[in-house]
Amino acid sequence: MALSVGTTAPDFELTTLGAEGPEVIKLSEQLGEGSVLLLFVPMAFTGVCTTEFCSVTSELSEYADLNAKVFGISGDNPFAQQNWKEKEGIELTLLSDYEHEVAKAYDIAYDSFLPAKNLHMGGVPKRSAFIVDKNGVIQYAESSANPGDLPNFDAIKAKLGELS
Repeated sequence: MALSVGTTAPDFELTTLGAEGPEVIKLSEQLGEGSVLLLFVPMAFTGVCTTEFCSVTSELSEYADLNAKVFGISGDNPFAQQNWKEKEGIELTLLSDYEHEVAKAYDIAYDSFLPAKNLHMGGVPKRSAFIVDKNGVIQYAESSANPGDLPNFDAIKAKLGELS
């Protein structure tokens, strides 16, 4: 079961590819000014994950107006994520949880991802959304075992509006 509202968000350091190469993003360094929206997806280059992040990309200004930074997290390596960003026009910052440590810390890791399709990959994050407030406390938590279910973005925006 995913971490719940009111829980202190586990801090993390994850890699993204910036203009100068790999960069480390630390959650605790993103806090203090507004909210942070963490969007976990199972895997780059898949249909639903691409749809989700392209949709969020088209609404990034709305999230900025709600005083929220948005990060996409998957277990893919940062070079694969960068290729995905470029191919699909994804503009949000993607963070690589390659070792699946953050998915486990947020209690959203599959024991075995899509075993019916013979993938059997443990540690892959469930499609999940967390809003972390400026004090590092989770104010919204949603996770689905069904990788085809998108988060409730209306509820996410409403909660961000309450916090901004």
